[in-house]
Formats: sequence, structure tokens, C-alpha cells
Amino acid sequence: MSETILVTGGAGFIGSNFVPYFCAKYPGYRVINLDKLTYAGNLDNLKECADMPNYRFVQGDICDEALVKELFEANDIRGVIHFAAESHVDNSITGPKAFIETNIGGTFNLLENARRHWMSAPNKVKPGFENCRFHHISTDEVYGTLGETGLFREDTPYAPNSPYSASKASSDFIVRAYHHTYGMNVTTSNCSNNYGPKQHGEKLIPTIIRKCVAEEPIPIYGQGTNVRDWLYVLDHCKAIDLIFHQGKSGETYNVGGFNERNNLQLVHKICALLDERRPRKSGKYADLITFVADRPGHDLRYAIDSTKLTRELGWKADENFDSGIVKTVDWYLQNRY
Repeated sequence: MSETILVTGGAGFIGSNFVPYFCAKYPGYRVINLDKLTYAGNLDNLKECADMPNYRFVQGDICDEALVKELFEANDIRGVIHFAAESHVDNSITGPKAFIETNIGGTFNLLENARRHWMSAPNKVKPGFENCRFHHISTDEVYGTLGETGLFREDTPYAPNSPYSASKASSDFIVRAYHHTYGMNVTTSNCSNNYGPKQHGEKLIPTIIRKCVAEEPIPIYGQGTNVRDWLYVLDHCKAIDLIFHQGKSGETYNVGGFNERNNLQLVHKICALLDERRPRKSGKYADLITFVADRPGHDLRYAIDSTKLTRELGWKADENFDSGIVKTVDWYLQNRY
């Protein structure tokens, strides 16, 4: 009998890359994609799933207790892969409430329904539910900021600096508590900045491409010295698949690309690719770079150490930044701009 897996937030950026990959790879799973379809969700990103017999979309909120309960009971959910989150730092600064409600309350609601469906008491799993797992996708931002050297490891103390990262840190701790208190089968992954096809236009890389194509000023915070470790989205999806199936219960795995770039390096790379692919009538795209006031509490540097994931589960990124950014720019030129 095929098992039903609940994927939350599968119409968002990472989720909409993961769901088609996962459904195609595992035709034996029935996959239910639960997504609220906020501004960040887009069903056009899931066109590949239209004819897949093992895929079903449900529009709804992970905070809706009655809906989540009904989904678990009616479909006998045997696994959860939890992407759904408010995730844009700038939005968390201007409107933090939605981040607290969705990222903390929504994660709790999913965990509690999974616990009730899979377990009869603390540390007692119902017969037949022994392999049910809840996988929680988090972010490297929970660790705070790094200096010029060092990497975030799984044992790095949490020090979130924005309402977004604080809400994700809270959700990570709730997942951890359900393992240590109830013995629930959970795993967590903390990833570095993702990039690739289907990302919402508010994020940095799509913004750079969009501004270039429109020949508008490209806004870069501060002096462009903030450093991020860039992870190609499909490499992240493959890591999640691996952790969900082979990760050790209760463990956290960091997923990073080992591709550190500061924002100025990033924008110059994209401008150079666009100069080749869609040249301006006069001048270069880099001429459009404009520095704007820095974001409040802007973390200087994030970088992830993926050694544990590589050593224990054999994961390795297929893309480096130079190959991944070419695929990304080409996708946006062909599909969006």
C-alpha cells in the first residue's frame, strides 16, 4: 500500500522545486501539498505535477487546526515535510505578527496532529506507525551572524537577530521538544541561502535580474559587503529527500553550498551574464548598481558547514555557484523576464 506524505508550503520557492522532484522519484507515495497561497505561493510553479496521479493540492493554512486534523485522519498521513513559513526578513521587520503565527503556531499545529495520529502516549508509537517521520526545514539565520571566519555547525548556539529568524528558531526548538518529550520521530535541516528557478521576485537574485532587464537602479544594501553561502535549490531538495529517508531521528543536519559570495560579487556576476545574454543598447548592467540604506540588524555573514550531512548520509552538491547561477539566470530570462 502506498503511503501518504503531507508537504506543507509546496507552492513556495523551495517547495515547488521539491514537490515535482519528489513525486517523480517516488511514484509509490501519495503526496498532498498543503499551501495557503499567500503572495509567496504560486500554482504556476507546479505545472509539472498536473498529470501526476500521486499528487494532490489542498489550499489551506497550517494554523487551521480542524483542517490539519481532517487531513491526517482522512488520508492517514504517514510523513510530513514541512516547508511552509513566512520567510522574507524585510517583511518580518515591518509586520512580525504573521511570522510568529505561521512559523511558531503553524509548526506546533502540525506537530501536535502528527503526534496524535502516530502515537498513543509519550514514547509509545501506535502499531504500524513506527516509520512515520516529521521533517522540519529551517534556516541558517537562527545562528545569528559570523565574523570573517568560521562556519555554522549543528552545535553552534542559536542567536537569531530578526523577527523572522527568531520565529524559525522557536519552531526548531518545538520540533526538538517533541522528540525529547514524546519520542517523536523528527529531523531538522538548516540551510543556507537558496537560489534557482521559481524564486519569488522580492528576493535578491530575482530582483537583480528584474532590475537589469527593466534598466532600473539595482538596490544593494549598505556597501554590498554582506556575505551569504549560496545553495542551488535542487541540491537542497536532494538533501531533504536524503534526510527524510535516512537521517537519524532527533538529529539536525546543516545544508550549505560552500559557495560564499558577498552581495557585490553576486550582482557583478549576474550583470556580466546578462551583458552576454541580453546586452544593453548602451553601457553595462553594472552601471545600474545603487547602494541603499542598510537593513536594520542586517547580519554580516552566514556560512554553513555541511560536513555532517556529507559524512553521515553521503550528500554532495551537484552544482557549484558558477554552474548554478547560469542555470538560474537562463531560467528567469526564459520564464519571467
